[in-house]
Amino acid sequence: MHALKPDGWMLILLGIVLAPVLGFILGSLNMIIVSWLARRQTPHRVDKLFRRLQLLSAALYSLGHGGNDAQKTMGIIVMVLGAGTGSYKHWAQADPNSWLNKLHLLGAEHNVAWWIILTCHAAIALGTVFGGWRIVKTMGSGITRLAPVGGFCAETAAAITIFGFTKIRGVPISTTHAITGAILGVGTTKGVRSVRWIWGQRIVTAWILTIPCSAFIAAVTYMIIHFGIEPFFHVPIAK
Repeated sequence: MHALKPDGWMLILLGIVLAPVLGFILGSLNMIIVSWLARRQTPHRVDKLFRRLQLLSAALYSLGHGGNDAQKTMGIIVMVLGAGTGSYKHWAQADPNSWLNKLHLLGAEHNVAWWIILTCHAAIALGTVFGGWRIVKTMGSGITRLAPVGGFCAETAAAITIFGFTKIRGVPISTTHAITGAILGVGTTKGVRSVRWIWGQRIVTAWILTIPCSAFIAAVTYMIIHFGIEPFFHVPIAK
Protein backbone atom coordinates (compact mmCIF):
# COMPACT_ATOMS: atom_id res chain seq x y z
CA MET A 1 0.00 0.00 0.00
CA HIS A 2 1.38 3.38 -1.03
CA ALA A 3 1.65 6.08 1.61
CA LEU A 4 -0.74 8.98 1.18
CA LYS A 5 1.21 11.94 -0.14
CA PRO A 6 -0.39 15.39 -0.48
CA ASP A 7 -0.41 16.73 -4.01
CA GLY A 8 -2.12 19.44 -6.03
CA TRP A 9 -4.69 21.37 -4.03
CA MET A 10 -3.97 19.38 -0.88
CA LEU A 11 -0.33 20.41 -1.01
CA ILE A 12 -1.26 24.08 -1.40
CA LEU A 13 -3.80 23.96 1.43
CA LEU A 14 -1.25 22.18 3.60
CA GLY A 15 1.24 24.96 2.87
CA ILE A 16 -1.32 27.60 3.87
CA VAL A 17 -1.73 25.96 7.26
CA LEU A 18 1.87 24.95 7.93
CA ALA A 19 3.61 28.13 6.73
CA PRO A 20 2.44 30.39 9.61
CA VAL A 21 2.85 27.54 12.11
CA LEU A 22 6.44 26.89 11.05
CA GLY A 23 7.11 30.64 10.95
CA PHE A 24 5.76 30.94 14.51
CA ILE A 25 7.95 28.11 15.80
CA LEU A 26 11.11 29.34 14.07
CA GLY A 27 10.48 32.95 15.09
CA SER A 28 10.13 31.91 18.73
CA LEU A 29 13.22 29.71 18.60
CA ASN A 30 15.30 32.41 16.90
CA MET A 31 14.31 34.99 19.50
CA ILE A 32 15.03 32.64 22.41
CA ILE A 33 18.43 31.62 21.01
CA VAL A 34 19.48 35.19 20.21
CA SER A 35 18.30 36.45 23.60
CA TRP A 36 20.35 33.76 25.34
CA LEU A 37 23.48 34.47 23.25
CA ALA A 38 23.21 38.23 23.86
CA ARG A 39 22.19 37.99 27.52
CA ARG A 40 25.41 39.67 28.74
CA GLN A 41 25.39 42.47 26.17
CA THR A 42 23.98 45.94 26.73
CA PRO A 43 20.69 46.83 24.96
CA HIS A 44 22.45 49.59 23.02
CA ARG A 45 25.09 47.22 21.67
CA VAL A 46 22.48 44.60 20.74
CA ASP A 47 20.36 47.21 18.99
CA LYS A 48 23.35 48.55 17.04
CA LEU A 49 24.47 45.07 15.98
CA PHE A 50 21.08 43.86 14.80
CA ARG A 51 20.35 47.06 12.90
CA ARG A 52 23.17 45.93 10.65
CA LEU A 53 22.31 42.24 10.68
CA GLN A 54 18.73 43.07 9.78
CA LEU A 55 19.94 44.22 6.38
CA LEU A 56 21.07 40.64 5.76
CA SER A 57 17.87 39.05 7.09
CA ALA A 58 15.75 41.51 5.08
CA ALA A 59 17.73 40.66 1.94
CA LEU A 60 17.16 36.92 2.50
CA TYR A 61 13.47 37.44 3.12
CA SER A 62 13.16 39.67 0.04
CA LEU A 63 14.91 37.05 -2.08
CA GLY A 64 12.48 34.43 -0.85
CA HIS A 65 9.54 36.78 -1.38
CA GLY A 66 10.55 37.52 -4.97
CA GLY A 67 11.43 33.90 -5.72
CA ASN A 68 8.09 32.71 -4.37
CA ASP A 69 5.43 35.38 -4.98
CA ALA A 70 6.92 36.65 -8.24
CA GLN A 71 6.70 33.12 -9.66
CA LYS A 72 2.90 33.43 -9.67
CA THR A 73 3.08 36.70 -11.60
CA MET A 74 5.53 35.16 -14.07
CA GLY A 75 3.13 32.28 -14.69
CA ILE A 76 0.27 34.68 -15.49
CA ILE A 77 2.46 36.76 -17.83
CA VAL A 78 3.66 33.64 -19.67
CA MET A 79 0.05 32.43 -20.02
CA VAL A 80 -0.98 35.82 -21.47
CA LEU A 81 1.96 35.74 -23.88
CA GLY A 82 1.05 32.24 -24.97
CA ALA A 83 -2.63 33.13 -25.42
CA GLY A 84 -1.86 36.34 -27.30
CA THR A 85 0.80 35.06 -29.68
CA GLY A 86 -0.01 31.37 -29.93
CA SER A 87 3.49 30.50 -28.71
CA TYR A 88 5.97 32.29 -26.52
CA LYS A 89 8.92 30.00 -27.15
CA HIS A 90 10.47 32.02 -29.96
CA TRP A 91 10.97 35.13 -27.82
CA ALA A 92 9.91 34.53 -24.21
CA GLN A 93 11.62 31.26 -23.41
CA ALA A 94 14.99 31.46 -21.71
CA ASP A 95 18.06 30.68 -23.75
CA PRO A 96 19.57 27.52 -22.18
CA ASN A 97 23.01 28.57 -23.44
CA SER A 98 22.97 32.02 -21.81
CA TRP A 99 25.53 32.61 -19.06
CA LEU A 100 22.77 33.68 -16.66
CA ASN A 101 20.96 30.37 -17.05
CA LYS A 102 24.20 28.45 -16.62
CA LEU A 103 24.64 29.96 -13.16
CA HIS A 104 21.83 27.70 -11.86
CA LEU A 105 20.95 30.18 -9.14
CA LEU A 106 19.73 28.36 -6.00
CA GLY A 107 20.14 25.11 -7.92
CA ALA A 108 17.27 25.93 -10.30
CA GLU A 109 17.18 25.87 -14.08
CA HIS A 110 15.25 28.87 -15.37
CA ASN A 111 12.96 28.15 -18.33
CA VAL A 112 11.42 31.62 -18.50
CA ALA A 113 13.12 34.60 -20.12
CA TRP A 114 15.20 36.70 -17.74
CA TRP A 115 13.40 39.89 -18.71
CA ILE A 116 10.17 38.36 -17.39
CA ILE A 117 11.84 37.30 -14.15
CA LEU A 118 13.45 40.68 -13.52
CA THR A 119 10.30 42.59 -14.51
CA CYS A 120 8.18 40.64 -12.02
CA HIS A 121 10.71 41.14 -9.24
CA ALA A 122 10.90 44.86 -10.01
CA ALA A 123 7.10 45.15 -10.04
CA ILE A 124 6.84 43.61 -6.57
CA ALA A 125 9.62 45.86 -5.25
CA LEU A 126 8.01 49.02 -6.66
CA GLY A 127 4.59 47.95 -5.41
CA THR A 128 5.97 47.56 -1.90
CA VAL A 129 7.77 50.90 -2.04
CA PHE A 130 4.79 52.93 -3.27
CA GLY A 131 1.78 51.03 -1.93
CA GLY A 132 2.86 48.62 0.77
CA TRP A 133 3.67 50.91 3.68
CA ARG A 134 0.37 50.24 5.46
CA ILE A 135 1.18 46.53 5.48
CA VAL A 136 4.74 47.24 6.61
CA LYS A 137 3.44 49.42 9.45
CA THR A 138 0.93 46.77 10.54
CA MET A 139 3.57 44.04 10.51
CA GLY A 140 6.25 46.13 12.22
CA SER A 141 4.19 47.77 14.95
CA GLY A 142 0.53 46.74 14.67
CA ILE A 143 0.88 43.09 15.68
CA THR A 144 3.72 43.66 18.14
CA ARG A 145 6.40 46.31 18.37
CA LEU A 146 9.53 44.93 16.77
CA ALA A 147 13.01 46.05 17.76
CA PRO A 148 15.86 45.37 15.30
CA VAL A 149 16.64 42.06 17.04
CA GLY A 150 13.01 40.98 16.74
CA GLY A 151 12.89 42.01 13.10
CA PHE A 152 16.03 40.00 12.41
CA CYS A 153 14.60 36.88 14.08
CA ALA A 154 11.24 37.21 12.31
CA GLU A 155 12.71 37.84 8.87
CA THR A 156 15.17 34.98 9.22
CA ALA A 157 12.40 32.61 10.34
CA ALA A 158 10.16 33.66 7.45
CA ALA A 159 13.01 33.31 4.94
CA ILE A 160 13.80 29.78 6.17
CA THR A 161 10.11 28.87 5.95
CA ILE A 162 9.76 30.21 2.40
CA PHE A 163 12.95 28.59 1.11
CA GLY A 164 12.02 25.32 2.81
CA PHE A 165 8.59 25.05 1.19
CA THR A 166 9.50 26.35 -2.26
CA LYS A 167 12.87 24.60 -2.55
CA ILE A 168 11.94 21.19 -1.15
CA ARG A 169 8.45 20.69 -2.58
CA GLY A 170 7.82 23.73 -4.78
CA VAL A 171 4.78 24.76 -2.72
CA PRO A 172 3.62 28.32 -3.58
CA ILE A 173 3.04 29.52 -0.03
CA SER A 174 2.15 33.08 0.98
CA THR A 175 5.08 35.07 2.30
CA THR A 176 2.60 37.11 4.33
CA HIS A 177 1.53 33.92 6.13
CA ALA A 178 5.14 33.09 6.93
CA ILE A 179 6.16 36.53 8.19
CA THR A 180 2.97 36.96 10.23
CA GLY A 181 3.52 33.66 12.00
CA ALA A 182 7.16 34.59 12.62
CA ILE A 183 6.24 38.00 14.07
CA LEU A 184 3.63 36.41 16.34
CA GLY A 185 6.28 33.93 17.50
CA VAL A 186 8.79 36.68 18.25
CA GLY A 187 6.17 38.74 20.10
CA THR A 188 5.00 35.81 22.18
CA THR A 189 8.48 35.35 23.68
CA LYS A 190 8.02 38.73 25.38
CA GLY A 191 4.69 37.65 26.84
CA VAL A 192 1.24 36.85 25.51
CA ARG A 193 0.04 40.37 26.24
CA SER A 194 2.82 41.81 24.07
CA VAL A 195 0.90 40.66 20.97
CA ARG A 196 -2.21 42.39 19.65
CA TRP A 197 -4.07 39.20 18.84
CA ILE A 198 -6.93 41.11 17.18
CA TRP A 199 -4.62 41.68 14.20
CA GLY A 200 -3.91 37.97 14.06
CA GLN A 201 -7.64 37.28 13.98
CA ARG A 202 -8.19 39.80 11.19
CA ILE A 203 -5.34 38.38 9.12
CA VAL A 204 -6.56 34.80 9.57
CA THR A 205 -10.06 35.92 8.53
CA ALA A 206 -8.58 37.50 5.41
CA TRP A 207 -6.71 34.27 4.64
CA ILE A 208 -9.90 32.24 4.91
CA LEU A 209 -11.89 34.61 2.70
CA THR A 210 -9.20 35.17 0.08
CA ILE A 211 -9.53 31.87 -1.80
CA PRO A 212 -13.35 31.72 -2.14
CA CYS A 213 -13.63 35.45 -2.88
CA SER A 214 -10.90 35.27 -5.52
CA ALA A 215 -12.52 32.20 -7.08
CA PHE A 216 -15.91 33.95 -7.17
CA ILE A 217 -14.52 37.11 -8.78
CA ALA A 218 -12.57 35.03 -11.31
CA ALA A 219 -15.72 33.09 -12.20
CA VAL A 220 -17.77 36.30 -12.63
CA THR A 221 -15.03 37.85 -14.76
CA TYR A 222 -14.86 34.75 -16.96
CA MET A 223 -18.64 34.72 -17.43
CA ILE A 224 -18.66 38.40 -18.43
CA ILE A 225 -15.85 37.94 -20.93
CA HIS A 226 -17.12 34.60 -22.27
CA PHE A 227 -20.75 35.62 -22.80
CA GLY A 228 -20.54 39.41 -23.07
CA ILE A 229 -17.33 40.15 -24.99
CA GLU A 230 -16.07 36.98 -26.67
CA PRO A 231 -19.08 36.58 -29.07
CA PHE A 232 -18.08 39.86 -30.76
CA PHE A 233 -14.58 38.64 -31.52
CA HIS A 234 -13.58 35.66 -33.62
CA VAL A 235 -10.06 34.84 -32.54
CA PRO A 236 -8.75 31.41 -33.56
CA ILE A 237 -7.53 29.40 -30.59
CA ALA A 238 -3.95 28.24 -30.97
CA LYS A 239 -3.38 24.54 -30.52
